[in-house]
Amino acid sequence: KITNTNSEKNRNGFIFKVMAQFQEVMRQQLESSMYGELEKLLSRAKGAEAEVSKKDFEGFRKLFHRFLQVKGPSIEWPKINRPPEDSIQPYDKIKAKGLPDNIADSLNKLVVVKLNGGLGTSMGCKGPKSLISVRNENTFLDLTVQQIEHLNKTYNADVPLVLMNSFNTDEDTKKILQKYRHHRVKIHTFNQSRYPRINKESLLPVAKDMAMTGENADVWYPPGHGDIYASFYNSGLLEQLIAEGKEYIFVSNIDNLGATVDLYILNHLVSQPNGKRCEFIMEVTDKTRADVKGGTLIQYDGKLRLLEIAQVPKAHVDEFKSVTKFKIFNTNNLWISLSAIKRLQEQNDMDMEIIVNPKTLDGGLNVIQLETAVGAAIKCFENALGINVPRSRFLPVKTTSDLLLVMSNLYSLEAGCLTMSERREFPTTPHVKLGSSFTKVQEYLTRFESIPDMLELDHLTVSGDVTFGKHVSLKGTVIIIANHGDRIDIPAGSMLENKIVSGNLRILDH
Repeated sequence: KITNTNSEKNRNGFIFKVMAQFQEVMRQQLESSMYGELEKLLSRAKGAEAEVSKKDFEGFRKLFHRFLQVKGPSIEWPKINRPPEDSIQPYDKIKAKGLPDNIADSLNKLVVVKLNGGLGTSMGCKGPKSLISVRNENTFLDLTVQQIEHLNKTYNADVPLVLMNSFNTDEDTKKILQKYRHHRVKIHTFNQSRYPRINKESLLPVAKDMAMTGENADVWYPPGHGDIYASFYNSGLLEQLIAEGKEYIFVSNIDNLGATVDLYILNHLVSQPNGKRCEFIMEVTDKTRADVKGGTLIQYDGKLRLLEIAQVPKAHVDEFKSVTKFKIFNTNNLWISLSAIKRLQEQNDMDMEIIVNPKTLDGGLNVIQLETAVGAAIKCFENALGINVPRSRFLPVKTTSDLLLVMSNLYSLEAGCLTMSERREFPTTPHVKLGSSFTKVQEYLTRFESIPDMLELDHLTVSGDVTFGKHVSLKGTVIIIANHGDRIDIPAGSMLENKIVSGNLRILDH
């Protein structure tokens, strides 16, 4: 019996070894085929494009190599711990330190970076999302420029704006930048990498040449905002800004209207003693039911780490979404040391989990794109810190429901900054859910003759063919449902408080 068991163990060990060798050979073959295809693509690139694409493909090769090495989830659930108390500081504690006498000195060490790679397609708009009008004809980009110009003028400082564009947004953004030439803000741009989408079956690039139009229009993708480190470094702009005496970048999504330069957080960064310099701050805020999918901070292998829903084993997804166990989420407002980015890039120590994003192209072809998230690099930086900031610093505009909130009298606009109106009695934003008839910005705008008064609104749900006349006031909970084939016109001057409106209500000119 003992002999049998031993021989069984030997046989199993042998099978395991053969399988591992087989998998390794397969991996090497896949990698070799991928590299061959990339070389073919590069041989068709011309001039400056060839140089840029070569750097892009180097990054892609590293990512693809890691993708083939990864087995199963990158997280072992039992090893997850809550972050130590002092690793996530309350914002009030940071604010209590006050501000230095010379704020300009701190500001002159700062660069504002906006992630500007996204298109407005989800809101039915062509071109870069940053060019959508959000308030009084001002676009996301206009508001950003106004904020930074106001800082530079108020404190006689020199805070530049850097836009990370993608190949989708670069051309249109550069055209529009002409209009800011006489503003007191230096604006720089650099481009995210361009990576090839991968055929899900063959694990080879779908692209047959380097063209980006015609049948090649959807075979490339920008690889997520985690690409900021490599593309910023490769652009030469990182070096240039360090040479100009800049020390930190404040990075945020351009559609987060709450992500303005916070002088208290900046002061906390620049006032640290040299040996204890904090290289990375992630702004987090308390989770609500609406944020259950947002990434959270955990302690893992002795380091502060970002945990995204995509990394969570299926059996633990509900636990991840719980508001009691994981109380905070990442706003993607990040403060990062420029010299630390340079060091990590040069030492090849930037390590971010790979996000595998499956897509189906128009022709029905299943592809995958490999991406990374900017916040996932937190574990690579020294003395990283989370700061639990007020919810007002997280005001993203992803849908027309969000747009309605920021266009309304709930917010006042000053120097490019939106702040909750003092006339609203409670600090939370109402929950707004507009139906599919409102999805596209143009359609949404035609349904409101003017934006309703929402100062006392808690909850608004609108579904079906509904229009709003001028000077409508909404209070408490308002639900308006026009069934299929019906239409509801809310008359001008109406005041709806805790009302459900359904059926058919047409107002016709005569």
